[in-house]
Amino acid sequence: MERVAQARPETPTIVLARRRPRAERPSGLHDLTLPELEARLLDRGLPAYRARQIWGWVYRQLAPDYAAMTTLPAALRADLAAALPISTLETVRVLAADDGETLKTLFRTGDGELVETVLMLYPDRATVCVSCQVGCAVGCAFCATGLGGLTRNLSAGEMVAQVVGAARQAKERGRALTNLVMMGMGEPLHNYAETMKMVAILHDPAGMNLGARRITISTSGVVPKIDALAAEPWPVNLAVSLHAPNDALRDQLVPLNRRYPVADLMAACRRYIERTGRRVSFEYALMRGINDAEATARELAALLRGELCHVNVIPLNPVDVLPYERPDAAGIERFAAILRDAGIPTTVRYSRGLEIDAACGQLRAKAERLAGGVAPALAG
Repeated sequence: MERVAQARPETPTIVLARRRPRAERPSGLHDLTLPELEARLLDRGLPAYRARQIWGWVYRQLAPDYAAMTTLPAALRADLAAALPISTLETVRVLAADDGETLKTLFRTGDGELVETVLMLYPDRATVCVSCQVGCAVGCAFCATGLGGLTRNLSAGEMVAQVVGAARQAKERGRALTNLVMMGMGEPLHNYAETMKMVAILHDPAGMNLGARRITISTSGVVPKIDALAAEPWPVNLAVSLHAPNDALRDQLVPLNRRYPVADLMAACRRYIERTGRRVSFEYALMRGINDAEATARELAALLRGELCHVNVIPLNPVDVLPYERPDAAGIERFAAILRDAGIPTTVRYSRGLEIDAACGQLRAKAERLAGGVAPALAG
């Protein structure tokens, strides 16, 4: 791992290679629920209790490979290593910022795609920000992830592997991973089934046992899946990337709004609140001269007044190839103050890791852009 100075770093060394024909995506142990792993072992003539042993090693002990699983027979360890990889992700590069309190990891998938994960260490918690897709189809105007469109969904196992990798990083620093936010690359509700399978795997009490209330699913506003999420057995948190209080502005910033306009989105959020009793977080990326006017803040306050919600005002993490900028500090606080004065619970959340392109999709987009359209291999 490399530690990055506070000045914006030079571009990572890029070794160019021709993009290979798309390979079939391999699967691994992280793709399996515990019952699926038990069934896999039973098919091989092994007792089901071996699955729980393996599960504990992977998700409690965070074993990096089968060789570390010393309670398993050596022959079984060798067998498993040959037949079922634990993870299909390869760590390509790790960047550190904020005095080592923010770690951004670039992974390569088994079929050669790049995805990003960010671990953020705070005094009272350790949070991992996970990607759910290679690219994104939503195409938010200010976001690096959607610049190249959507390549494919990630599997549950590819998402789980990001979390386990972050848990190991936290453990190396004497910390335990406490929170998961699905706010990396991609739209989680466009990859609904795999995202829910990831939740089931990580929530399993025999393994990582990550509490559902410590898991936040973010969406740009996929209304039917918000309703589906409300019916799930796991009380995960919902965060909605709102960014504008009206259709005219949101249509420009979040093209998905043309399909699910603000009124429909807010109605879905109310149904979610009524069914679950849980508040909704609204994420608002604040951009200078775009959505930061005092009148816009008052309109947002009127939209949310009376709702069981919380607003996170997030000064934009700029993308160097896009024209959007964050407001100055006074403008940020003025916007937040209008919301608070209207009785809307509001927090200003500054992005971590600005010097390592820690906003979702930035490092991947930069690498692929500089590689000139061919698959990059980043030197560590």
